[in-house]
Parts: sequence; structure tokens; C-alpha cells
Amino acid sequence: MVTSYHVHTTFSDGQNSVQEMIEAAISLGIDEIGISDHYVLTTGQIFDWSMKLDAIADYFGAIGLAADKFRTKIKVRYGIEADFVPETAQQLGEILQEYQFDYVIGSVHLIDGVCIDSSKDYWDALDQSGKNDVIRAYWAMIAKLAKSGLYDIVGHLDLYKKFGSQPTIDISADVMTALDAIAEAGIAIELNTSGWHKPIHEQYPSAAVLRGCQKRGIPVILTADAHRTDDITCDFDRGRLLLRTIGYTNTALFQNRKMTID
Repeated sequence: MVTSYHVHTTFSDGQNSVQEMIEAAISLGIDEIGISDHYVLTTGQIFDWSMKLDAIADYFGAIGLAADKFRTKIKVRYGIEADFVPETAQQLGEILQEYQFDYVIGSVHLIDGVCIDSSKDYWDALDQSGKNDVIRAYWAMIAKLAKSGLYDIVGHLDLYKKFGSQPTIDISADVMTALDAIAEAGIAIELNTSGWHKPIHEQYPSAAVLRGCQKRGIPVILTADAHRTDDITCDFDRGRLLLRTIGYTNTALFQNRKMTID
């Protein structure tokens, strides 16, 4: 099965419509495509890379219309990438329950209200101690995300490295705590190939983190974090090779918030 579950459209920060992304997936011979636009529920902040909070019904409906139109050509999965924000987690859960999603990707973009992957200037303004603190806070947030019970997949682990910032302290205990929480929650992670095209030039997550996930039996999916039609399966061959090297022989599939292993 060839799937691409991390796909953005013009409902958030993607460049193409739901229908255009699905048509492109059909042309690529993909078995399943999942649309997963950003949904960021905070206590007051609004981000231009997220869908409007009142657009979720229209979003779900647009996926449904396209899924019906192309039902004989491809399986379309209803997904969403919903940021984990502790202060709004309960409200987010109530909103998600109103819709029959096939999967929910949980991501951490925000630390103390700041989007950690939006600007290199943010990281350049921090001294190394500050960078270490943000990175540790990121992994603590991932552990809370996993324990929240809101998600099926954890998106782009170690996102903080996008602009090249890495810790200079031992964070192995922080990482292990987060991975243990993911394993205990029974949810999947993704090998996100988009990192190869960011300043860090490395997939999300690192090979070391992937090995930690594989050791714990955490399922994986292969994604491109596509924001345009050309990227739906970007670097999938390279990603598959890396997964095999790490020891993964299967990937996860999702339907009605249930995971199976292909």
C-alpha cells in the first residue's frame, strides 16, 4: 500500500485545493491519500498557516465531496493536523469528536506561544542555554501530547532542528520519556521527508529517534508533509530505504481512528 497522509491544501497553508491534491495522488498511483490541514486552537492567538477555526465543517465537507467524486479511483482519508496546546486540549477533543476523522496528527509547533519552526531569527536570538531549554520543553510537550489521548499519529518529531539548532546537553532522558509515552499510548509516528528540504537537510525525526521508536514497537507512516501537488510522494524511495535500514518492515494504515499495520 502506498499512502500519503500528511497533505495540506488551501484550507491551511497548502498551495492546491483538496481536489487538486487528490487528482495528483491518482496520477501518482497512490492507494490512499489523507488530507490533513493545520488546525491550531489557542487561547487567543491566530496563525495564518492554520485553517480558520470556524472552517472545520467546510473542510470536512470538502474532503467528503472529493472522496465521493473519486471513490472509484482512490481511497480518501479524512485527516487533520491539530496542534497540541495544553490549555485548549479539552476543547479540541470536544471539537474533534464532532467529526468522523480517520486519523488526527498531533504536532507541537508552539512553545510558550512561539512557533518554533517559523523563523531562524527566533533561534538566533537565543543563547545556547535558551535553545537547550526550548528543546527540552519540546520533548516534554510531546510526552503530554501522547498522554492526552487526542491523537493517532505524532507529526514531525524533533521539528525544532529545522534551522540547525541542536542541544549541547544530554537530552536522552527527555527523548526516552517522550518515546515511552508514545509507545504506551499505542499511536504512530511519521518519517517526514520534508526535513531533507529544510536548512537542516535531515528527515524528521533523526535516525537515532527512529531507532528508539522501532525498538519500542512504535508504528510508522511515511509522509512528505506535502503543501503542493509536486510533493505528495517526495523522497518516498529514500524514506523507504531508511525505514528498512532502521528495521521497519511495515507501515500503518488508518480508518475511522483505527490503526492497522500493512
